[in-house]
Amino acid sequence: MATPFDPADLPTGLLMQLTPLVGRVLAPNPSPFTYTGTQTYLVGETDIAVIDPGPDEPAHLDALIGAIGGRAVTAILCTHTHRDHSPAAGPLSKATGAPVIGCAPLTLDDDGPRADAAFDPDYAPDRVLADGERVEGAGWTIEAVATPGHTSNHLCLALPQEQALFTGDHVMGWSTSVISPPDGDMTAYMQSMQRLLDRTDRVYYPAHGEPIESPQRLVRGMMGHRKQREGQILRFIARYGASRIPDMVAEMYKGIDPRLHGAAGRSVLAHLIDLDVRGIAAPLDDGRWQAR
Repeated sequence: MATPFDPADLPTGLLMQLTPLVGRVLAPNPSPFTYTGTQTYLVGETDIAVIDPGPDEPAHLDALIGAIGGRAVTAILCTHTHRDHSPAAGPLSKATGAPVIGCAPLTLDDDGPRADAAFDPDYAPDRVLADGERVEGAGWTIEAVATPGHTSNHLCLALPQEQALFTGDHVMGWSTSVISPPDGDMTAYMQSMQRLLDRTDRVYYPAHGEPIESPQRLVRGMMGHRKQREGQILRFIARYGASRIPDMVAEMYKGIDPRLHGAAGRSVLAHLIDLDVRGIAAPLDDGRWQAR
């Protein structure tokens, strides 16, 4: 009988070379929301870029410095500022002298249940990348692709030399992304997904989960999943009338880890806000939602 997979069993702190240009180091922060942990990517051979440096954990910082191995670091790039992605940027910058480049700073009190979804208040980039702007090194180019939705400041980062896209939390290799209002925005997320669907990337490198070798198929499936969830919400309201989010979650997310129910509720809220914007559903003063 096969032993159940435990994400905490994966080795952390080791440089795994995925291609000549792309390596990754897994941070020691597995959880129900980060899966095996945050994957920090190193791009380049002689001089490198570090993507999503991860949590400010001494062991992870030591592992990154070891993986860099004395090479020059051209840039430290962050896809967004949740605290499992960007806090190591400052300490790594001090250790390497590299500038912190990437998403805009964003500090927001999030009333959602995700312990890992707090924003990093210390993130202070030396340069913010606008959509389409680039950072270059020896044999590599990284281009910003604005993908708001999971957070309003989320960027994906394209590596045209390999037709690869570093997708942060926008598209993950193990789960759909949590869209948690007030900053998470389902309307923006679906527009960003369509933008990725229109691209021709060969592979995605997510911050959580394995590389995605058929990215357009996955994006289509994720967009379809969101449409199905929207349909479930509308059918629930049609059947039961004005309803509360926890009741919707209890029926629509049967079988998932109860620790994820709060996060699921945030995604349901994001769908309902989107339906409200589109004139399909509306909130009541007592916290229930109804069809228009």
